[in-house]
Amino acid sequence: QVQLVESGGGLVQAGGSLKLSCAASGNIFSINRMGWYRQHPGKQRELVATITRGGSTNYADSVKGRFTISRDNAKNTVYLQMNTLNPEDTAVYYCNADIWAVFARSWSDYWGQGTQVTVSS
Repeated sequence: QVQLVESGGGLVQAGGSLKLSCAASGNIFSINRMGWYRQHPGKQRELVATITRGGSTNYADSVKGRFTISRDNAKNTVYLQMNTLNPEDTAVYYCNADIWAVFARSWSDYWGQGTQVTVSS
């Protein structure tokens, strides 16, 4: 079994910061790309940021310059540092990872349970 567990969400005032963490655990052989997505109420899930095992990053235009994604391969953990938050960043944030589990035959896509981020104006 492979699990992704997020932490760090909460309520923050506009202009503030939060840092999300997501730890992958279980029978993991290798992790490739990791990332963060978010879902606003009534809307589809959207990309926030991704990072490859080698550290190459990709960001949604709406968060460039404000959010920073990073990872610790030794801990199988990905982070999202969110600065200068605004009410439009309010959403449920989901961790995602491409993982090759032990005894698996291919990469599989895994998701965390989601963590709520609320930014008050």
